[in-house]
Amino acid sequence: MCTSIFQIACDGTHVLSRTMDWPTLDVRPTFVPRDYEWQSDFDHRVHKNQYAIVGSAFQLPHRIDMSDGVNEWGLTAQKLTFANGSKRAVERRDDKVQLAPYEFAFWLLGNFRSVAEIEAHIDEVELMADTYSDRKYGQSELHFAVADRTGRMVAIEPTIMPMRVVDDPLGILTNVPNFEKQIDRLTDYMEFTPEFLAGQVPLNTAKVTTGNLSGKSIPPGSYSPSSRFIRAAYFKERANQPFNEDDAIISSWHLLDGVAVPRNTDHQQTYSVYRAAAVCESRTYYFEPYNRESIVKLQLTDDMLAWQKPVFYDVADELQVASVR
Repeated sequence: MCTSIFQIACDGTHVLSRTMDWPTLDVRPTFVPRDYEWQSDFDHRVHKNQYAIVGSAFQLPHRIDMSDGVNEWGLTAQKLTFANGSKRAVERRDDKVQLAPYEFAFWLLGNFRSVAEIEAHIDEVELMADTYSDRKYGQSELHFAVADRTGRMVAIEPTIMPMRVVDDPLGILTNVPNFEKQIDRLTDYMEFTPEFLAGQVPLNTAKVTTGNLSGKSIPPGSYSPSSRFIRAAYFKERANQPFNEDDAIISSWHLLDGVAVPRNTDHQQTYSVYRAAAVCESRTYYFEPYNRESIVKLQLTDDMLAWQKPVFYDVADELQVASVR
């Protein structure tokens, strides 16, 4: 599960938000310093991050598991489940960076400044099956939403190796394989601009539909990945373009309301255990666990670039309200 929404504010601020749909809340807001060393579950090779990061993560004996975040260059990345779509490499190779799939977003944030830089080096990395891994981790199926300060958002899909880097000017991602088919389905619900249909949307285009909904279908109401994709795109295109960072966070939270999965343990174990947003320009991470109803803010400031140890911030997953008396 999970839904990602990318918004571009009028003042040029870029915000990548998401719901994390999972059975349990395992992460906390986290700072990771420059030069952090960690070992891959696949082959215990030691990797050394270049850049500092803030995001959601938890500590393991030899590494940090990060679900999403933003680094010191304003690159932001998220991992999302990718049901029945992943292809993973099997054989060990010394000439490739070989990672367990769930380590990829952390590796990106630790080592790259932009989407273009990732694209130039995507052939150097493989996501691995656990056939010959040092630790068995099962069928880890993920794909990745990535955005940067230029206004470019992409989906990185491990349907082949090297992985596909798919431009996403719509700014929406969920969990279903074949991004292009998801886009095709949207034509029943909205009318795209000629530039979008021609694959020629300029960077920082906030809306890719004409706004004409005459004769179009009403978005479905289920929580399937396809339905959430349609609803997120539909509501984003209908909403006002946010003006600045504050406005974009407010807008993101309201848009995520339409795709957040409520807790329903009689029906399914997964629900939206948290929602988050990363801002490329201010290097700020916003986080709200399911029960809290109050946002936590963690900004990667210049003085933090000199910090040498990871920091994990405790956030209570319980209702937080402000009294008027």
